[in-house]
Amino acid sequence: MDCCRRKSAGGREACSACKQVGRPVADVTIRAMLDPQFAAPLLSVERRFCRTPSCEVLYYGPDGRFARKQDARVRVGLKETEDPIPLCYCFGFSRADVEREIAQTRSCTIPDQIAAEIRAGRCACEIMNPSGACCLGEVRTSVREALRRAAAPVVRDPAA
Repeated sequence: MDCCRRKSAGGREACSACKQVGRPVADVTIRAMLDPQFAAPLLSVERRFCRTPSCEVLYYGPDGRFARKQDARVRVGLKETEDPIPLCYCFGFSRADVEREIAQTRSCTIPDQIAAEIRAGRCACEIMNPSGACCLGEVRTSVREALRRAAAPVVRDPAA
């Protein structure tokens, strides 16, 4: 299975905490991300990844079962506000890596590096990424946002 291609969403169950619809995740993702006591209840139902950054729910089922972000074995970048904020779980890139490269070079090669690794067949997003999906879209979004921040004029406080 190619983890870096879009898959259809199937059913449309919403997270009971934030009421947003997440994307389905495979058993392999649940087993990789959660200790057995948190994974077992979710393996018997279809479950989804909650993408709402402020929601503490990480995975949820249609019957109210859920696992929280703190139940995960890794930091969930989408739900973190303090460094380190992971972006790419397969190759270890963080939001700080993106910002550092942009500060030094005014550009960022990280998406190209990840794309080359994907082409070489070295990604394992379904196992490494809590969302069970390819990180490249999130990485590109992070790069665009960091480039926009770097280009923004610095506003100085005249009273300072």
